[in-house]
Amino acid sequence: MHIHILGICGTFMGGLAVLARQAGHKVTGCDSNVYPPMSTQLEAQGIELIEGFSPDQIGLQPDLFVIGNVVSRGNPLMEEILNRGLPYVSGPQWIGEHILHDKWVLAVAGTHGKTTTSSMLAWLLEDAGYHPGFLIGGVPMNFGISARLSGTQAGSSFFVIEADEYDTAFFDKRSKFVHYRAKTAILNNLEYDHADIFPDLGAIETQFHHLVRTVPGVGRLVANGREESMRRVIARGCWSDNEWFGVTGEAGWALAEHNDGSFDVLFNGECHGTVRWSLTGEHNRLNGLAAIAAARHVGVPVAQAIDSLGRFENVKRRMEVRGVVRDMTVYDDFAHHPTAIATTVGGLRKKIGSARILAVLEPRSNTMKLGTMKEALPGSLGEADLVFGYGAKSGKDALGWNLGEALAPLGSKAGAYDELGELVQAIARAARPGDHILVMSNGGFGGVHQKILDALSQ
Repeated sequence: MHIHILGICGTFMGGLAVLARQAGHKVTGCDSNVYPPMSTQLEAQGIELIEGFSPDQIGLQPDLFVIGNVVSRGNPLMEEILNRGLPYVSGPQWIGEHILHDKWVLAVAGTHGKTTTSSMLAWLLEDAGYHPGFLIGGVPMNFGISARLSGTQAGSSFFVIEADEYDTAFFDKRSKFVHYRAKTAILNNLEYDHADIFPDLGAIETQFHHLVRTVPGVGRLVANGREESMRRVIARGCWSDNEWFGVTGEAGWALAEHNDGSFDVLFNGECHGTVRWSLTGEHNRLNGLAAIAAARHVGVPVAQAIDSLGRFENVKRRMEVRGVVRDMTVYDDFAHHPTAIATTVGGLRKKIGSARILAVLEPRSNTMKLGTMKEALPGSLGEADLVFGYGAKSGKDALGWNLGEALAPLGSKAGAYDELGELVQAIARAARPGDHILVMSNGGFGGVHQKILDALSQ
C-alpha cells in the first residue's frame, strides 16, 4: 500500500511514517515545517518529504491519505481530497487498525512526562528481552529513533505508545488515545492544558475516562495517586485492575528518595531495591516508578526493572546538553507548560546548587499562544536567576498577548524579545563562566541553541 501522510513532520505522524515503512508500505508525506530531529529521521528512513500542501500531490495517486491533526478545513490538499472523494483516515485510527490490532499495547497518558515515561518503559522491556515496538513523541537515546515496529525480525507482541489526549483530527474530535485499545495504561498526571480544544479540566477528565473504558478486564491501570483529578477519573468507573503510584500509607507503589537522587522502590510497603541514575527531579522519579509498575504487568521482575532503569539514557530535548563554551553550559528542553517549566528549572537548581540559571523560554504551544497559562509563568520561573522570553510578533507562532507584561512580576531579572538575534545577544552579554543556560521550547526555536553557543564562543 502507498500512503501519503499530511503533516508528516509532527512527532506522532513522523513516527507513524517510520512504522508504516517498516511494515512494508510505500510512504511519502508533506508538511509546512521541516526541522530536525524528525526531518533527518525520516530522510534516514528513505521517506520522501514534500514541502507544503499543494493540491498537485494528488498526482502521487496513493492508496490512502493519512491525515494529521495539524490539517484543517481550508488546507488546499485536504480540500482536493474531499472534493474528489479520495480515501483518507486519521493517523491514530490507522495506527490502531494496522499496527496495534494484535499487540499487547502499553499506553502512557498524562499532561506531563508522556515521552520520558514511554521511553523508560520501552527500555525496561527491551533490556528484559521483550524487544517491544514503540511510538514515542521524542527520540529515546537508548534507541536513537522515535518509532520502530519491533526489536526483532520475527516481531514482538508488545508495543509501547505515547497516548495523547489531544483530538484525533479535524473530522474526529475524540482524543487520540481511544484508538489504541491499551491493555496496560499509565495515567501519569492530569492538569488543564490544550485550551484550544478543551474548555476546562472536567472536559479532559472525561476524555481520560474514555481511555479507562477501553482497558479490558484483564488489563491494568497504573495511576498517579497524588492527583485528585486522576482519582476523580477512576471514581467514575473502573473495570480493570488498578494500581496507584506515588503515594505512601496505602497499597500501591511508593518511593523513598536519597540525597544523591537515587530512590528506593516500594510496593505495598516492601522495598524491592534502589534506582541509581543521573536524572534529576521528583517528576522523573515518579515517571520511573510508573514505568516499573507497568513493566511488572507484562512480567518484568521489579529487580530487573530497577537495574535497567539505572542504564536509561533519557530522551533528546529533555535536559539535553547541547554544548559547553568557556564553562557555560547550554541545555535544550521541551518544557512549555508552566508545571513542566517549574519542574525542569527546579530539577536543574537541585543539581547545580547556587550556580546561576539563565532561563530562555519560547511559549509556542497552542495553549500558551492563547495566553491561558500566562499568569502562571512568573511563578514557574522563580528559581531562575535571569529570564529571557521570546515571542514572535507575526507568523503562526505569534503570541496573542504581551510577553513582557506577563513576565513583569519577575522584575529586572526578566526581559522579553521579539527578534531572535537580539535575544541571543542579550543572553551572550549576560552570561558568564559557570552559568547554566536552559532553553525551553516545544519547537525548533530558530536553531537558537547553536546561535547561543556561537555567540558565547565569540
